[in-house]
Parts: sequence; C-alpha cells; structure tokens
Amino acid sequence: MPATASRRPNPLDLAWAALAIACLAAMIAWPAWEAVPFHVIWVALTLLYGFRIWSLKGTAIVLGVVMLVCGISILRDVHDGMQDWGELFEVPLLSAMFLAMVWHARRRLQMLETVGALADERAELLEHEERLLQNISHELRTPVTIARGHLELLARRLGSDTAELEVAFDELGRMKLMIDRILLLARAERGDGLQRESVPLVPFLEDMVVRWAGVAPRAWRLGTVVDVSLDADPTWLHAAVDALVENAVQHTDDYGRIEIGAYAELNAVVITVRDDGPGVPDQALERIFERFARSDASRSRHQGGSGLGLSIVSAIARAHGGSCRAQNAAAGGLVFELRFPLARASAAEREVEAGPSPVEAAAAFQP
Repeated sequence: MPATASRRPNPLDLAWAALAIACLAAMIAWPAWEAVPFHVIWVALTLLYGFRIWSLKGTAIVLGVVMLVCGISILRDVHDGMQDWGELFEVPLLSAMFLAMVWHARRRLQMLETVGALADERAELLEHEERLLQNISHELRTPVTIARGHLELLARRLGSDTAELEVAFDELGRMKLMIDRILLLARAERGDGLQRESVPLVPFLEDMVVRWAGVAPRAWRLGTVVDVSLDADPTWLHAAVDALVENAVQHTDDYGRIEIGAYAELNAVVITVRDDGPGVPDQALERIFERFARSDASRSRHQGGSGLGLSIVSAIARAHGGSCRAQNAAAGGLVFELRFPLARASAAEREVEAGPSPVEAAAAFQP
C-alpha cells in the first residue's frame, strides 16, 4: 500500500496507537512484567507497517517516539532497580530490526511501482500499435478499391484474357485480404464487436467440411464431433476455424488428409484440425501464433500467406476466454486445437461425454 499524505487518521493507525498506550500503561503499572507489553508494542508496530507503509518522515517520527517512550520507561525501572541494564539495549536492537523490515518493504513497494509503470507503458504501446494498424488498414482500403475499379475499366478495353491484368487483380485481392485480416485482428485483440449466440457445433463443422471440400481437392474427413452448442460469436468462430483449415490446405499436397473434429474436455470443447503435412519444428511451435510468424520452408510450400491467420485464431480464442495450440502428431502432420470454455453453456450441454483423447484421435486419423 503506497504512502499517503492524507490528513485523516487511518483506523489501523488509531487502533495501534490505542494498543501502544495501553501497553505503555501496563509497563508503568507492572514494572516486573514490562517485557511483555514492551514486545507487544514492537510486534504490533511491525504488523501495522505491513498494512500501512508510511512515508519516510512519518516512519521516522513514529519510530523515534516509540524508542523514546519505551527507553524512558525502561531507564526509570533500571534506575529503581526493577530491571537490569541489559534490558535497555533491546530498544536499539528492536529498532534496528524494524528498520531492516522497513527497508525491505520499501524496496518491494518500489519494485511493484516499477512493474506497474512498465505494464502501463506496455499496454499503452500495444494500444498505439493496434490503433496504428487499424488506421493504416482503413486508409489502404480506399486506394485498393480505386485501383481495382480502374483495372476493371482497363480490362474491359483490353479484354479479360490479359495475363498482366490477372496478376494485378490477384495481388489486389491478396492486399484486400490482408487489410481485412489486420482489421479483424485489431478488433479481436480488443474484443470489440463480440456478439455471442448459441452455435450448434455439429452442423457448423459439417458445413465447414462441405464448403472446403468444394474448394480444395483434399481427402476431407469429419471426425468425432461432440454434440454441444458453443456460446460464441458465429462470425468470429467461422473466421478462426477457417484460418486453421486454410493453413492445413496450404501445407498439404493434393488429396492430402485433413480432418476436422471436436471433443469435450472438462468444461471446455476442443475443436481440432489435423493434416498429414510436414509438421513444424518444435522450436517454431512456441511462436506459430505470433503476428507474421512463419515456420520453416517445409510448411511454406505454397506462397501467398500473410502470416496473420494464426494470430487471428489466437486473438479470437482469447476474446472468448479460450486458447489455442499446435502440436506435431506422432505419425506426422500437425494438429491444431482450438479450445472454448463451456462455462456459459447450459447444464445439459456441459454434461457431455468426453471425446476421444488426442492419442486415440491421431490413431484413427491414419489410413
């Protein structure tokens, strides 16, 4: 608790002062037993400082008053022959112990303030970065749209079979996709626009497999899917699973195996996307969900990725209170796991049977 300059007395301070006065009165009333109330004063003062870290000036005043009053009381008893001279040395010894505790407490307070300042600075930098990405993305949309409009006019004049124009259209399409993903990433990291509703998982993943099967020639398979409804934003959930499937498509050959499934895990549902591609080095798995992160060339066979897809997956998972991870399968390929909590689901939906373990699912994935 930081030092305060408030003039209003704190209840803890008043309580300790009352206890100290009572103990001082006991020291005067029963000189033979004054060691007990004397130590109670110092123990209570040490405990109080754990809750109330005063300013250096306030600490010095309180410590000086306690040393003076206790010292005078013990000195009077020594003079009257009620105590030995050695008892007088306890005052500076306990004062030194208290000062050591004060030094450690203030050092800890300074470190906490430093950590807090660094955290605030980091949060401010992240906010500026996200705002910059969002502003840049908005600004880029207009020239991309204008350029595409002029290219369409030029294509009508020159004919649609012009190879150079096709390349230009493809590059503008990639640029627009990257801009949209940057905006989605910024929104997901801030949690803006999250609109939760009940999303039945079985038809959602069935539709995902059917839609991608018509786009990419792969050996598609819908694995075991636990029959629950997620409390999630359907648009964001769609974007997250789409990004995982797109990654699997990019890093598998034609007619390579891709499986989508979901299993229950305690109060969570884990959506899995498996492929039989080359996998990722273990050291790259830790940063695969970072912005613009790329794995080695074995998972970069197809060019054109922006390096934003998996970071969007991570941001969407966090916005829903979930998480995501990637791991290499023992038999080869990569397994993505997108975990969503079921804490907001109904009790009936949470009482689901646990799905197959990752090991069992990996075994079933093999031809």
